[in-house]
Amino acid sequence: MFQSGKINGENVLRFPGRAAAAPLAPAAAASLLPVLIVLHQETSTPGRVGNALRALGHGLDIRRPRFGDSLPETLDDHAGAVIFGGPMSANDPDDFVRREIDWIAVPLREQRPFLGICLGAQMLAMQLGARVAPHPQGRTEIGYYPIRPTPAGLALCRHWPDHVYHWHREGFELPRGAELLAEGGDFPIQAFRSDNAFGFQFHPDVTYAMMHRWTTRGHERLESPGARPRHHHFADRAIHDVAERAWLKAFLDGWLARMPLSMMSEAAE
Repeated sequence: MFQSGKINGENVLRFPGRAAAAPLAPAAAASLLPVLIVLHQETSTPGRVGNALRALGHGLDIRRPRFGDSLPETLDDHAGAVIFGGPMSANDPDDFVRREIDWIAVPLREQRPFLGICLGAQMLAMQLGARVAPHPQGRTEIGYYPIRPTPAGLALCRHWPDHVYHWHREGFELPRGAELLAEGGDFPIQAFRSDNAFGFQFHPDVTYAMMHRWTTRGHERLESPGARPRHHHFADRAIHDVAERAWLKAFLDGWLARMPLSMMSEAAE
């Protein structure tokens, strides 16, 4: 059911055309557009992704369509958009789920930076025509699991973590025409790219506090097939978190530097 593949590419240190980020002066930081943040629960936060975006100088425009917030008709007033995870499925018939999947057509059409995390990645895959479904043997990924960057992933960002944090029971096929950036075991498609849109099956957004909340409130999920015991979540975090945090900062810096192809063509004239 789940597809995998290999993409040829060259290894480079960072995204093309982006120098290492330097601290921003207050005036420069104020001029940066905010990033649209889509959350799915009343108590949800953008976690480490939000912290990293703020550190880069961007404000956060947080919206919760599940509770009645609208989504913009264009991203002209935003530097990019991130749809985060949640306990629901991209296959659910709820109106807000359908609206979010349909809305992803906006950043795809405008070629603006878009990032889907877990549920958000599954929504992106579905918008691109791929299937989202549970594992055929009912397995889950809850805890830290290894991933393997593909050549295309290494060309995008050299230093991927070898283990990342997961909390999901569904996966998705690789959308037609998308680049596979990282592979996994039970769920082969771990990260992919379609132009300026990216989907991560894993959770680079999870902070230490979030991990405590998830493993406490969702403790029954820890009995699912394939799930790691609670104490392994924290023991593995002590080993793998530094690499995942450094990779996330490098990725977000390059992700926000991506311009629509039309703007790149104009700059070249």
